[in-house]
Amino acid sequence: MAKSGYHGLLVIDKPGGMTSRAVVNRAQRWFPRETKMGHSGTLDPLATGVLVLCIGAATRLTEYLQRMQKTYRAGILLGSRSDTDDADGTITPVEDATRPDRAAVESCLSQFVGAIDQVPPGYSAAKVAGHRAYDLARRGNKVDLQPRRVRIDSIDLLSYAYPRLEVEVRCGKGAYIRSLARDLGERLGCGGLIATLRRTRVGLFTEEEAISLDTEAQTARASILPLSAAVPYLARATLDEARLARLRCGLAVPADLTVGAEDDNVAVMNERGDLIAVARFDRESGLLRPKNVIAI
Repeated sequence: MAKSGYHGLLVIDKPGGMTSRAVVNRAQRWFPRETKMGHSGTLDPLATGVLVLCIGAATRLTEYLQRMQKTYRAGILLGSRSDTDDADGTITPVEDATRPDRAAVESCLSQFVGAIDQVPPGYSAAKVAGHRAYDLARRGNKVDLQPRRVRIDSIDLLSYAYPRLEVEVRCGKGAYIRSLARDLGERLGCGGLIATLRRTRVGLFTEEEAISLDTEAQTARASILPLSAAVPYLARATLDEARLARLRCGLAVPADLTVGAEDDNVAVMNERGDLIAVARFDRESGLLRPKNVIAI
């Protein structure tokens, strides 16, 4: 059972110069000490913008938040490389770097749209043999990360005047904008790194609704979104208390619903509209089988 009376999502406007974990630590002061809290979708210290915190029972729903599309506005510096692929690292200018024109930049950016194989930055939370890559890199160890398949939905070039360009990127889970800047620079023959980065959107959560870490505690607590906000894209099934009781005990229950072909996950609600569980719908039997039961 959840110990705290606070459960839901809180959308934070992360400031630069802080880790995502440090944001969680700061936000903890708004709530009782026993309140469980985490974040979904790590932002680098350099990055600012939308960071979704999961409070109480919402920590069981992070996987659904991580699936959501993210939107970033990135400032990229060409003509240089960085050991961290961003401006927080050691920057090395590229001698005799080419100066691509706008058409070349646009053409190159288009090559990164779609499902691509991407190598995470050496300084990242990606794991190598059970260790975080950034821990190995900081100790001076060689970091050999394998390419990962990620999805880039779109890249819009907002402005360009060499060596700086600004882009808006929409992407799926696991995509690194630092890797995108690095790889863009390599293909253009001039090197590249992230100079500025802001996440403006995660799924339906936008920077306009995000609150500052300087917000008063009462206002922050009033800004908590319901648990159901974590699963807005799932099909929904409203069950009576008898079937909910069985579901809470780990038992499958019948449900009359149609689920899209891409996802069998269903948000199970009570008659008041509260999220009770995420269940998997078995099409053949017509049964909902509990996957994540929310205990409050």
